Amino acid sequence: MSIAAMLLLVVSFANAQSSDVKAEAILSDYFNLKDALVGDDTKKAAHSGTKLVASLKAFDMSGYTKEQQEELADIIEDATEHAEHISESAIDHQREHFKTLSKDITDLVAITGTKSTLYQQFCPMYDKGSAWLSTSKEIRNPYYGSRMLKCGKVQKTIQNR
Repeated sequence: MSIAAMLLLVVSFANAQSSDVKAEAILSDYFNLKDALVGDDTKKAAHSGTKLVASLKAFDMSGYTKEQQEELADIIEDATEHAEHISESAIDHQREHFKTLSKDITDLVAITGTKSTLYQQFCPMYDKGSAWLSTSKEIRNPYYGSRMLKCGKVQKTIQNR
């Protein structure tokens, strides 16, 4: 293998590692936001929304195919808009935006993968049914918080890669 080919491999690996780290940062901020909504904490949710906006904007798509980059750009644009709304809204409105944000983050994970096992959970009661991601099988409903903390079920397990 030529030195140029080896350098290209190293750069590709470094870009992929960087993207993985940035994708994990997005997930971390998403889970902090989810936990704030579970805890009925508007201020913490707003703060988490602001952090999520920053991690979404910092995401590096260069390690992905052209088609994936186009999809990721659309997902990130939409997710950023919802995170911005969450950062400046009352809790009921935060929860409305969290529903679409959760779909965006799920779509992001479908492309980027994750180092963790995640659980796609579903509440049949909120807005004709709403899903979210969690790191735990235990149901902690972000759409109703303390009012219906355990409403929902695990729909799907997303295995790490």
